[in-house]
Amino acid sequence: MITILDIAKMANVSRTTVSRVLNNTGYVSEEARERVMKVIDETGYVPSQQAKSLRTKETKVVGVILPRISTETSSKVVSGIDEVLSEHGYQILLAITNLQIEKEIEYLTLLANRQVDGIILVATNVQQELIKEIEKLKLPFVVIGQNMPGISSVYYDDYHAAKYLTLLLLNKGKERIAYIGVHETDQAVGVLRKEGYIDALKENQIPPSEKWIEIGSFHLESGYECMKKLIENNEDLPDAVFAATDRIAIGAMRYLQEKNIRIPEDMSIVSIGTSELSKYISPKLTTIDYENEKAGKAGADILYNKMKAGVLGEKKIVLNYRIIEGDTL
Repeated sequence: MITILDIAKMANVSRTTVSRVLNNTGYVSEEARERVMKVIDETGYVPSQQAKSLRTKETKVVGVILPRISTETSSKVVSGIDEVLSEHGYQILLAITNLQIEKEIEYLTLLANRQVDGIILVATNVQQELIKEIEKLKLPFVVIGQNMPGISSVYYDDYHAAKYLTLLLLNKGKERIAYIGVHETDQAVGVLRKEGYIDALKENQIPPSEKWIEIGSFHLESGYECMKKLIENNEDLPDAVFAATDRIAIGAMRYLQEKNIRIPEDMSIVSIGTSELSKYISPKLTTIDYENEKAGKAGADILYNKMKAGVLGEKKIVLNYRIIEGDTL
């Protein structure tokens, strides 16, 4: 019997590539696709997924719920998920919530009804209502991006990353450090990053001040508007800004440049995210990289092992971070 591995060897490609061609998922070059299809035609190989599904009650489909599809974070996470799961012959079914919390619950039910073998949620909140709905599913499940109590989670060390960035600014002699964040419905970005900022100030005997804190959304425009408020509402200007995300930081930088406030001479700015745009703006943004593709792979590995073992137990993975030094510090 010819297997996917045999096809891969004959076509001189990886098993992942053969799986992607068969499932029509992920990127495959035209040259590699043609080699795989040529071998399949010559050998008469026929995937027996439908028959296998009937025997094992597997659908070989995994649901992935995303807050947005247009961000680099989401695309990198999905790329990591796909790389792992496609190697095992799984297809991905995407559901996009557009940051609407109620849609997370709606899509849980929808995907379960589609009889997917497991679900990965790239979460924006840890509300109790959502946790209860996940527990009802009795389905292999993994959360990425938030530490959800009682549920397998792959998440980032947001608190210490934020604290580290704030300490970097303090070590540069900055004392009037402003913060631009997002609403606290997002535990990781909205709560933990703000707490890291505040605790770093307190540990250095600098009382946090509400006048230096602005809360907005994840959009570039929000960063611009929050920075505008910080400048217009304060007689004494901050000498540094910690923005919770790169997009917020880039919006803030746009406002500063319009007002001829020099970065970093007049005001330093740092953030978290390592977006592609942060590499090409001027000055280059100092930011923290979370290696989102690695998060996707870790989440997919946990889910795959759950699906194979039929175990719904809890597993936690906290990912590390690294500083990407730019010219804004």
